Amino acid sequence: MRGPSTDDVAAGAGTLARAERVLTFEDNQLLSALLGDFDQNLALIEHRLGVEASARGNHVFVSGPADGCAQAETALLALYDRLRSGAAISAGDVDGAIRMAAVEPPVAAAGDASDLKPAHGVAHIATRRRTITARSPMQDAYIREMEQSELVFATGPAGTGKTYLAVAFAAAWIERGRADRIILSRPAVEAGERLGFLPGAMREKIDPYLRPLYDALYDVMAFERVERGLQSGFIEIAPLAFMRGRTLSNAVIILDEAQNCSSMQMKMALTRLGENGRMIVTGDPSQVDLPPGQTSGLRHAIDLLAGIEGVAELRFTDKDVVRHELVARIVRAYDEAGRKQDSGGQARENS
Repeated sequence: MRGPSTDDVAAGAGTLARAERVLTFEDNQLLSALLGDFDQNLALIEHRLGVEASARGNHVFVSGPADGCAQAETALLALYDRLRSGAAISAGDVDGAIRMAAVEPPVAAAGDASDLKPAHGVAHIATRRRTITARSPMQDAYIREMEQSELVFATGPAGTGKTYLAVAFAAAWIERGRADRIILSRPAVEAGERLGFLPGAMREKIDPYLRPLYDALYDVMAFERVERGLQSGFIEIAPLAFMRGRTLSNAVIILDEAQNCSSMQMKMALTRLGENGRMIVTGDPSQVDLPPGQTSGLRHAIDLLAGIEGVAELRFTDKDVVRHELVARIVRAYDEAGRKQDSGGQARENS
């Protein structure tokens, strides 16, 4: 099956020039899925890129600023290729395609990247249950770094996909035979890492703190496989305090909410990494829940290990929030309030 074709009807020079483009898609059924119910996907592209778009027959007409038209074309072609591969698309996928269209194609990762080369060079993670495609340039870089680097720090606000992509990556490595185990860990700050007083077995004690990791696991792996993995031990729940003294080889280790680790806890966790392992440390330095006066070990570790071979750091911002557009606005509002508070405090100290 041949893909879509594109014709430039008129174009000008410069970013402010206007252009008109005609995209021709040969599979009308896929085109219908591309446009969405009542052309909602096309409407989203119009809104985000400031272009006008309409569909007639098997053609999509795009007009507006030249840059916007070029990005709309790139997004539409990427989404169409995704549909041709058998995957479905959602509003989030459309938003991601728009974000990715605004940047240059990334350089392919070194090493075994067979699962990281979809159409148009956008990194993705493939599991038996679903394929997760990067929805922002930072997510693209994150996926590639998890493949290349033994230790990856991912920091930033909620809704940027840090934890979800880490779990998806771990599931893909298990399915590809690259690792034998998935280790999930998260500081139980509210219980002070002393879980004995809680009722039930260890999994029941730590479950409330690891619920986001479970949600991601069930989304990227079949329910039965997750349950079987928890029973057999290839998916392991490891409270941070209980990881001391272990060497975790052939494993993908995910330390979530790491901003709530002390410096000593962070050192202990990082030194658990064994042969043929990957460790992914995620956290939001702006949401530290440690007792007053106790310093978070996340930023200390990132600063200390900067420049060391095999260690990578990705810093997500509100621009990378993919959960909901309102979440991005909420994050920006809190960040702005924090900056004003910090500048006010500094002014009082200087007075």
